[in-house]
Amino acid sequence: MKFCTVINCMDGRIQIPVIKYLQEKFDAEYVDSVTEPGPNLILANRNDKNLVKSILNRVAISVEKHNSVGIAVVGHHDCAGNPSEYESQLDQIKKSIKFISSIYGGLEVIGLWVNSDWTVEEVD
Repeated sequence: MKFCTVINCMDGRIQIPVIKYLQEKFDAEYVDSVTEPGPNLILANRNDKNLVKSILNRVAISVEKHNSVGIAVVGHHDCAGNPSEYESQLDQIKKSIKFISSIYGGLEVIGLWVNSDWTVEEVD
């Protein structure tokens, strides 16, 4: 069994495309999902320390108990929890990657954007 981890928005429209993308990207059978509305905003700003801690605690379970091979942070078009413009969300995803990488430097941490066609794009 091989796992990866996603820090994803709770929006149901993006769950399946993101899971399929990550299964292929990390050659993983299972994707552990940590969901919050607008997680890229939460992790980029880190204003709500309790919420950040909650996210990190759930990621830790995936990494430590399921030996996750990679982590993704997701933002998406038409997000109710993070109604920021595209460029702002990309910046938030990049800041989130940097933050998560500072904790899990041994794992590949990537950013994903789900566009208006519900297609997953990897963030450079």
